[in-house]
Parts: sequence; C-alpha cells; structure tokens
Amino acid sequence: MKTIITGNELLTIGFTEGKSVGLALTLIAENFEDVAKEEVLNLLRKVKSYPESFLDDKILAPLAKLIVAENNTELDTISLNNASKDYRIFGENYIEEGARKQMDIAMKLPVTVAGALMPDAHQGYGLPIGGVLATNNSIIPYGVGVDIGCRMALSIFDIPEKHYFGKDNMYKRELIAFTKFGAGREFRGLERADHEVMESEAFQATPLLKGLHAKAWSQLGTSGGGNHFVEWGIIDFAERDEILNIDKGRYVALLTHSGSRGLGATIAGHYTKVAKQLCKLPDDAANLAYLDLNSAEGQEYWIAMNLAGDYASACHEVIHKRLTKAIGAKVLAKVENHHNFAWKETLNGEEVIVHRKGATPAAKGVMGIIPGSMTAPGFLVRGKGEEGSIHSASHGAGRVMSRSKAIKNITKAEMKAVLKDHGVTLIGAGLDEAPMAYKDIHQVMAAQQDLVDIVAKFEPKMVRMADDGSRED
Repeated sequence: MKTIITGNELLTIGFTEGKSVGLALTLIAENFEDVAKEEVLNLLRKVKSYPESFLDDKILAPLAKLIVAENNTELDTISLNNASKDYRIFGENYIEEGARKQMDIAMKLPVTVAGALMPDAHQGYGLPIGGVLATNNSIIPYGVGVDIGCRMALSIFDIPEKHYFGKDNMYKRELIAFTKFGAGREFRGLERADHEVMESEAFQATPLLKGLHAKAWSQLGTSGGGNHFVEWGIIDFAERDEILNIDKGRYVALLTHSGSRGLGATIAGHYTKVAKQLCKLPDDAANLAYLDLNSAEGQEYWIAMNLAGDYASACHEVIHKRLTKAIGAKVLAKVENHHNFAWKETLNGEEVIVHRKGATPAAKGVMGIIPGSMTAPGFLVRGKGEEGSIHSASHGAGRVMSRSKAIKNITKAEMKAVLKDHGVTLIGAGLDEAPMAYKDIHQVMAAQQDLVDIVAKFEPKMVRMADDGSRED
C-alpha cells in the first residue's frame, strides 16, 4: 500500500505553508511511497529541524536547501513592473476611474501576460469586476473573486408567452416554495436536495474541504443574497436559431443567477490569506497576491476552485429541476455560463491562466446570458472569439451606483414606480438592487458588438431576490 502524506500533516510536524511543503510532497511521491508513513514523517521532521545535516543528501538536499533559505530570509516584497502592459478597454466611456486604476496595477504584475476590461467593469477587490487577466502559471484568489463559479442559467420552456399571463399566483407560489434566499440560509430535513457533486472525491482532498461538506450540502439549491436572483420571464427569438433548435417566437423562461454559497466564500477567504502570506506585494497590489500552480497551495486552490464551480452549477440544476417540475413544463433548451473563475487556455500559442472576475467566456460559438437588471432585458448571446477581449464579454450591465449610494439616493416610491411601468413583480430585494443602480444594458451591449452576437432577448416578469440586505454570500 502506497504511503500518502498530505500537506496538512506536514504542517503538524513543523512545516510552514510555502514552497517547502510542495517540494516535500513531490519528494515523498517520488522516493518514499513504499516506506511506512511514520518513518517518513520522522525523517521529514528531522529535515525541518536541522536542514544543514541534509545538505549533502542525494534525495533530500533540495528540500534542505529550500528550508535553510526560508529560515534565513524574511519574505521579500515582490516588485511590480515599472509600466502597465497595454490592454483593451471595451465601453471606455462607461467605466469609472477606480476600475481602470485597479486594472493598471494588475497589468504590472510580473506574472501578467495580457488583460482586458469589459464594458460593465467597476471597482472591486484586487482585480476589478469586469476584469480579465491572463497570467503565467499563477492563480490569484481575488482575481477569481469571493463567489467562486457564480453563474447564469437559463431554461427555455415549451410554454408560449400567452400562457404565462393570468397565472401570476401560480408562478409566484412555486417561486417562493422552491427557492431560498439570504445569508446563511439552508434547506433542512426533507427539503434538502441531493446531487452527485456531493459525492465528489475533491471534498476529501484537504481538511478544509472535508470540513465544508456538511454546510455545502445544506445550502445546495439555495441562492444567497446581493444581486442573486431567480426570475420568470419571456424570451423573444426574433428568428429561428438552428443550433438551439428553437423556432421564432416568445416563450416562458426561467433565469437564475447565484454562485457557490458559503463553500466558495470560505475557500476564497482561506486561500487569499495563504496567497498573501506567500506572495508579498506592494500595498496597492496586496489583494492581487498569487499562488504558483506548481506549489502545493496552488494545486489545493485549483482543486477547491473547480469543486466550488461544480457545486455552483449543481445549485442551479436543483433550482431549475424543481421549478420545471412544479409548473409541468418541458425544457426546449438550457444555457449556462459562469464568471468568477479561472481557466487554462491558450493565448498566442502559450498556455495561460485566464481569470474572469465578473466577465464571461465568449470564445467563438460559446453561449452565454448577459442580464440587465430586474426591469431591463437580458440577452442570450453567442461568442465571436475576439482575441482583444481574451475571448470574453461582460457578465451583466454593471453597477453605476454603489450600494450605499443607491440606498441614499433612491426611494421606495421611485423603485415601485419603475417596477410598475415595466410590469415586473418583485419578491424581496432592497433599494441597493434598484434598476437605477445599474448601467444602461443597451449601452453595454453596444460596446461589445465585436465580442458577441445577440441570439434572443429575455424580459423579466417576476423576480425573487434576498430581502435581508445580505451580500452575494
């Protein structure tokens, strides 16, 4: 039986999070698989305690040298490049200065290969929301974002538009019955959903993920807070789409927006802290701390990020299956796309890690949904594969007012009037999510005509959001 030792076990015998953990794990796998675990741990404890005695060891010398270096030097600040690399800005007239400054800093990172700013961009933490950044074998937890794998999912039903109207009470009843919003909200008892993602081996990969399994299961199929929503609407196909096999017409549809809940938020918080410990950057770039994908920590984050993405997708699947069954509909087509994630892609013949924080993939032929607001239309799109945007597009309209500014400047009466004018029923949501807090989606779409083709237009009719003022998670 092969000896398997985890990074966490190395930490318990005195190792500190860093490159030495990754190198030790590599050396174990290559040289000590057939040696008893306790023997290996005792040996590594000695190397950690007095590495100078192993500098001539044929197998352990590289590890000993690294530990000596770690012991003798404090973490040096990694310098940024003097000038930002050039990057494309789409919808430049609609993007605030704060977002541009954040992108300028990101483009100075020594691991940066390329970048782009989408027309819905606004200031965030680390990488701006709407920022796309390609890096060399490095991943930035705050370049992915807190709500890892957040996504849009659209189900188009075999129900013509005319069959929606007059059944408001039924649609409202099912929407309330099968969705759950708010910080920390979860399903209990017989309400709990099941999904194969909960059986994923990745949950056993690290103690952190093991400890999050129960919480993730209880929140499976919930939506969180902030700008997350579940809404009924009408989708308008002005002409037949051969790829989706949908005829010209107006159909009832379900659109959802949410992410990986407490699972993703905890992963993001933990690995951002780890990255900052291992990658000391100047103060103005501190939130862009990155992990080398060849390190143990980088690999752990990659596994955790992908698990969070799979989990977010599973949450949408649960919601869509429940509501589809509740209204007795048949799904003609389903489209799903995500943001707040990192992908391994090829750019100019080189493998890079593409971070899309509040930006969505738009490679040639890739489908996506770009929402507006609770009253503005959303758009079903197909990517054009524009290299200047690193095969990306906006993930929505983007905010024009901060949450605090919206609450101070928009009244309940104004919000109710806008909803009434557009014939939208709202369940939950605060003034911070008022339609006026968002950019004009038509301007945003006009700014990315080179990035996506519009396939259909989605018109919200009944929207449910959190009413407790909670953030996205």
